Amino acid sequence: MKSKQSKSVMWGRLVLTSCALLVCAGIAFAGPRKLSKDLQQVDSSKQVDVIVQFNHVPIGRDHKRMAGHGGQLKRELGRFHGALYTISASRLAELEDDPNVAYVTPDRKLHGASTAATAWTLDYHNETINMSAASSLGLDGSGVGVAVIDSGIANVPDLNANNIVYSQDFTGDSVNGPYDMYGHGTHVTGILAGNGYASTGANDFYTFQGVAQNASIINLRVLDENGDGTTSEVIAAIQEAISLQSTYNIKVINLSLGGPVMEGYTQDPLCQAVEQAWQSGITVVVAAGNYGRDDDAGTNGYGTILSPANDPYVITVGAMNTMGTADRTDDVPASYSSKGPTLGDNVIKPDLVAPGNLIVSLYTAADTLNQQNPGYEIPTSLYQTNGTNAASSSYFILSGTSMAAPMVSGAVALMLQQNPNLTPDQVKARLMETSYKNLQQNATVTDPVSNQTYFVQADVFTVGAGYLDIQAALANTDLAPAAVGSALSPLAGIDANGDVVLVVNGNSVLGSSGTLWGSGTLWGSGVLWGSGDTQSEGVLWGSGTLWGSGTLWGSGTLWGSGVLWGSGTLWGSNSTEGNGVLWGSAVSPSGTLWGSGTLWGSGTLWGSGTLWGSGTLWGSGVLWGSNGTASTGVLWGSCTVFDPK
Repeated sequence: MKSKQSKSVMWGRLVLTSCALLVCAGIAFAGPRKLSKDLQQVDSSKQVDVIVQFNHVPIGRDHKRMAGHGGQLKRELGRFHGALYTISASRLAELEDDPNVAYVTPDRKLHGASTAATAWTLDYHNETINMSAASSLGLDGSGVGVAVIDSGIANVPDLNANNIVYSQDFTGDSVNGPYDMYGHGTHVTGILAGNGYASTGANDFYTFQGVAQNASIINLRVLDENGDGTTSEVIAAIQEAISLQSTYNIKVINLSLGGPVMEGYTQDPLCQAVEQAWQSGITVVVAAGNYGRDDDAGTNGYGTILSPANDPYVITVGAMNTMGTADRTDDVPASYSSKGPTLGDNVIKPDLVAPGNLIVSLYTAADTLNQQNPGYEIPTSLYQTNGTNAASSSYFILSGTSMAAPMVSGAVALMLQQNPNLTPDQVKARLMETSYKNLQQNATVTDPVSNQTYFVQADVFTVGAGYLDIQAALANTDLAPAAVGSALSPLAGIDANGDVVLVVNGNSVLGSSGTLWGSGTLWGSGVLWGSGDTQSEGVLWGSGTLWGSGTLWGSGTLWGSGVLWGSGTLWGSNSTEGNGVLWGSAVSPSGTLWGSGTLWGSGTLWGSGTLWGSGTLWGSGVLWGSNGTASTGVLWGSCTVFDPK
């Protein structure tokens, strides 16, 4: 166990000796303009739906001023400091001169997506997260309201109708209302609160139960039958959850969706909405995203956390692969799970991880996911003694951080049933402190369809503080400060010496070098980073692990000439950020940190033939291809669109 001195070394000033993982250090979003970058690129001849954020909750005179700019009010958003308008793109520039306007973004599209796999096994996710400890304490989520903001919930036997206490549609579907036509929300809710009805009987040897089977579910539908939705619909649903908070004792919001990060979290309307819920006393749990295989930006999946999972207040959840066993010691991070730090703001995310790979939950035969992807249904032999290869009419497999998030939401419901006085920050800190940290540092997994092998590692930007452990969380009595913001996710940055460091976020306990969490520390004692791994020993990542020859940082990879940090690349003189930008050759004197021929340039630390050897890891194949990057403005959601491993 580390001494307090070594803990201070790790988290007061934790230097990443490679200087490599910080893929977004210091990146600044475009200027002081009030129009988001993607909005500045809209064809001026078009009408566009925009979310206008004000310095206050908008009232009649603000709508009038917008009308004066040609803006037509389309949707009010409750107590959110903004509203949705339709306006001509040619008049957007007028909004920059309005002193009451803080920031303007398009009403970005959201989408959920999923896939099937080629062979079914039990995922044993309840066993790996020690869910049985809750039932032994008589905890099942009773009395705790959880708002599921998703594609709605279908009428299935495993979801007790009495537990779905409220439903509302935000998609405008006058025929189906809050009923799930897509299938994503039903699957998510089953993981959170399924009662196992269809797998409880004399012929059933395994029961598929949710984490908090008796929680009160508030069904807020924001995705249509194709899994499509918008930012404004999600914000409206969050506002409704806040307004219904006292009526249904809403203590948790689950968001298994997200979108590309286009601005800092202090301007992003989705982030501002989840912060408002958090400040109202609601714990917000968000899926990290599924871009961990995405190398389109040359980051090997680092810096791919989605919005609003990039917000430092919320609990951001990445995905683990249980490897089809009840023994969590063989579990590894899912290769598709998005990694931190967050784009631009460098928030250390995810906060923790939970099972997300090949997760069994609920579906209906009529939902879109099932119709478009026959084969998701599990065979009845997976849970019935006399089962066959016939498809189950109740259970269905999906993968992604969408599936991991409701496990954490369910755990939060159990914690709040046990101790209703816990604040969101206390819940978050306790979950992170008690997370299981003895994870495999390095592993390889192979996609059974493409036969492509992926390298995964349990670093802080992939698994956060560790793996959800419900038993440990319920047994713990440590209390972080109750104040809002006391458990902000810490920041990563570069100090004056050019070292990549982890920086405490104000008074947040999560990155503090204080004694609140004891000598084991929030992030584990000699486990997350390997044994004997204090900075003073110079082996942060453990012996013979991530940074060896022929691994991640080899010749011609991420840090070489012509890639992310070199001259003329993403941040170079001809980049999307314009001339003389932050990382380009025109910044600061020649030979300095970020310029041409410096730390990240060709022939330097990360260049060809340098420190990390000649072998590379990631190859040329990337997940999303030319039409699948976030730049298209399409959200892929938090459910995978590839055969998962």
